[in-house]
Amino acid sequence: MTATQPREIVVHPANEVSWDDLQAVFGERGTPQWCQCQWFKFTNAEFDALGGPERQRALAEQTGCGDAQAPSTTGLVAYLDGEPVGWCAVEPRTAYPRLRTSRLVWAGRDEDRDDATVWSVTCFVTRKGHRRQGIGTALARAALGFARDRGATAVEGYPLLPRPDGKVGSGDLYVGTVGMFEAAGFVEVSRPTERRAVMRASAGTAP
Repeated sequence: MTATQPREIVVHPANEVSWDDLQAVFGERGTPQWCQCQWFKFTNAEFDALGGPERQRALAEQTGCGDAQAPSTTGLVAYLDGEPVGWCAVEPRTAYPRLRTSRLVWAGRDEDRDDATVWSVTCFVTRKGHRRQGIGTALARAALGFARDRGATAVEGYPLLPRPDGKVGSGDLYVGTVGMFEAAGFVEVSRPTERRAVMRASAGTAP
């Protein structure tokens, strides 16, 4: 009997893939399609003022999908055997206004909030039907290398720990899991709340 070949996960910067592929990951309904990964990019008032088309346009401008020569992009897209299946947002921490004042990031930490060499992984999307296949971990690992290649000294993530009853809410996984970050080489550096962990890795540890 021939052994089953492992399925291949390949990750690309978003500007090197098509807009249609990214939107296929987000799906046609649900939170990813509604948010378009804009929650961390705006203040509450700014976000509430944006409609769906405006959020889509903002993401299109931020990612530069389809433009391999774009000077920057805001995330990565994962493919499983050639099919687009995952997304993660990764940028300098200073690019996320919502992080600047969040106690979920800064509680118990004394650090320069304007240090653009620290990057953040803020959001993950795994396409329905492709979860629990290592896609999030592959994206977290790729984000570390992506940030390192662009001058980052460290990369952070902000996952939620499971609820006391072990249940996972629909809004818990978009920030990733502790296990996912640990598998990608991150370690916990603070616990702002009972369920929130700040995970961090030196960019020099990227594979």
